Amino acid sequence: MQTFKGKTVFITGASRGIGKAIALRLAKEGANIVVASKTTEAHPKLEGTIYSAAEEIRQAGGQALPLEVDVREEAMVEAAVAKAVETFGGIDILVNNASAISLTNTEMTPMKRYDLMHGVNVRGTYLCSKVCLPFLKKAQNPHILNLSPPLNMETRWFAGHVAYTMAKFGMSMCVLGMAEEFRDYGVAVNALWPRTTIATAAVQNLLGGDEMVERSRKPEIMGDAAYFILRRDSKIATGNFYIDDEVMASEGITDLSHYAINPNLELMPDFFV
Repeated sequence: MQTFKGKTVFITGASRGIGKAIALRLAKEGANIVVASKTTEAHPKLEGTIYSAAEEIRQAGGQALPLEVDVREEAMVEAAVAKAVETFGGIDILVNNASAISLTNTEMTPMKRYDLMHGVNVRGTYLCSKVCLPFLKKAQNPHILNLSPPLNMETRWFAGHVAYTMAKFGMSMCVLGMAEEFRDYGVAVNALWPRTTIATAAVQNLLGGDEMVERSRKPEIMGDAAYFILRRDSKIATGNFYIDDEVMASEGITDLSHYAINPNLELMPDFFV
């Protein structure tokens, strides 16, 4: 069981939602958090910036380094990783959380949106993993954690939103390949996905509004699940497609009612599970 005191965690898309929940959970354990996200100014429909997230991280007990990063841009990622290493001395954990979503069918998906999803989800994950790897190889108990679903080649997960599924499964294919490729380095590569919808800006603004938010769980369940995964032995716990409630159950935590936004409503199952 590893501790996070003084460990450096590079998290993409950490200014809000699941990324921030993971950041805050690890900050409570004394981790250094690199907030690698695009949002530098407040948005009317999207809470949080890299600076507000960094302040919350410090208040939670961690150190924070807010960096403006578009994960599609190689130079920005390389500069951010270099700054993280300069500031904290290395990188112990990479969380590939940044993601773009559009649940549109083939005919209704503009190529600009297709390119965005593949640029952020697949290319961004691959790029961040590639650039962080030399430093992860030097770390004690290094992990890469992708926020992506189990690989399941059934038509029901593709029909209706082929482009999005391809982009998310691309992140999961990185887990499949890199877990084996990095095994000899002792770098774990795993995926984490929620059983239910999570109350994030994407659910609020794109997927179902207030009604779906009410039937969702809080992002904190993903933060707690990530905490349990990332403290496992990286030489053993690798190549897994974890589901949040299964991770919690493996730690003896089966009462998840406190994670529900509204415990009186039936939870909405997430895609891909």
